[in-house]
Amino acid sequence: MNRADLVAILAAKNDLSKVAANAVLDTLIDTIQTAVKKGDAVQLVGFGTFKSAKRAARTGKNPSTGAALKIPASTVPKFVAGSKFKAVVDPKAAKRKADKAAK
Repeated sequence: MNRADLVAILAAKNDLSKVAANAVLDTLIDTIQTAVKKGDAVQLVGFGTFKSAKRAARTGKNPSTGAALKIPASTVPKFVAGSKFKAVVDPKAAKRKADKAAK
């Protein structure tokens, strides 16, 4: 699924024009990016959490020459899937987890 497909579904399910649905999607994405850039986490219960994570500086290896190179520290976006999202993607794993918790 690409952005155009997502906009079409949003428009159809919410009686919106595609232009309005695209504006809503743009606002959602922009809001999440702005919050994560500031260091805040955006938690959508059941779906997942968007946050930023810091990566320490490390030494890597050039795959073509094998030479060591320094990779600087960086901040990267991170998404952690929520329990409902995980259950939809892999229902068997969700059932195993529920059975294990019931014991």
